[in-house]
Amino acid sequence: MSRPYQICTKLVMDTSDPDITFDAQGVCNYYDDFHQNVKPHWKPGPEGRRQLEQTVDAIRESGRGRDFDCIIGLSGGADSSYMLHAMVKEFNLRPLVFHVDGGWNSELAVHNIGCLIDSLGLDLYTEVINWEEMRDFQLAMFKSGVPHLDIPQDMAFIGVLYKFARTHGIKYILNGGNVSTECVPRPLQYIYWGTDMAQIRDILSRYGTVPMQTYPFSSVFYHKFYLRYLRGVKVFKPLNYMPYEKSTAMETLSREYGWKPYPQKHFESRFTRFFEGYWLPNRFGFDMRRVDLSSLILTGQMTREEAAAKLEQPPYDPQLMSQDFDYVAAKLGISRDDLRGYETMPKKYYWDYRNQQRVFQLGEQILSRIAGTRRGGAF
Repeated sequence: MSRPYQICTKLVMDTSDPDITFDAQGVCNYYDDFHQNVKPHWKPGPEGRRQLEQTVDAIRESGRGRDFDCIIGLSGGADSSYMLHAMVKEFNLRPLVFHVDGGWNSELAVHNIGCLIDSLGLDLYTEVINWEEMRDFQLAMFKSGVPHLDIPQDMAFIGVLYKFARTHGIKYILNGGNVSTECVPRPLQYIYWGTDMAQIRDILSRYGTVPMQTYPFSSVFYHKFYLRYLRGVKVFKPLNYMPYEKSTAMETLSREYGWKPYPQKHFESRFTRFFEGYWLPNRFGFDMRRVDLSSLILTGQMTREEAAAKLEQPPYDPQLMSQDFDYVAAKLGISRDDLRGYETMPKKYYWDYRNQQRVFQLGEQILSRIAGTRRGGAF
């Protein structure tokens, strides 16, 4: 049964998020969670700077005598781009910089990646995913009816990341996840765990049509437990230990590299732009901007009024949305009517397929206690 519409009096999260709750004053659970569980552990000031410098020293030591001392995945987005800038220009680290080409790079992303790599004098390692496998995986997700269509891209990135780390014997992975722009978690109902291999195998067994012989699958147990605790590979998020404001970061990138901003967070991929800007709002009634803008409100980078004004506008240009609809259909090798059929078919969710949600939930609780991590990427 649907509940009456309500929007948080502090943020722009509303009842389009099935997990949201409100107190008697109309303040949502995400506001309280940030102040009680996130902000006390966020260290963008002097204490964080000391921890950052200590970790950078450890990274340099781990890379002594090697070609690289850490690994950074570069999407061309603001977070990963600014992290690369800071780690190379300010801390003189020697990262292996890699990029995963899943077939959906926007021209703007290619431009931004090239600007940084050329200006910093770095080499870029690019892994091109087998397009027939990527296409079939993405079509299987559409056919399944679930909302989390971006799993094929996310899975490819994670799989290649750990492949490079293992191949080059690198012990430190630098991740652009951060509290500043990502402190509000995405609803699990819409953005499910990307490494639940039980679910992926179930969906591919029902709707996949080609053998996935080269696709870089990665189990959560492999990269969360085996690599971390048995091989000593550490994931570090440096943006949480320095002052990081989105607008300032983008100004710096634009000034020093000719980097150009995107209409919305994660829009460096044409598929993600279509998925977050069109598919989720129109098929499932959830606007991802509510999460991103609420994070900026919580970290003092935007007022609630400014965020509400942005939400009154479409996620991106409506004409471009229509072009993207045709582009996605054509690139996937289906008709516009086929894609429209996937949009209007009965909705399904992660619980309609085999899944390991209970195991993931338990693992999250354990890791939050022993390592301070949590779902959503901020920690």
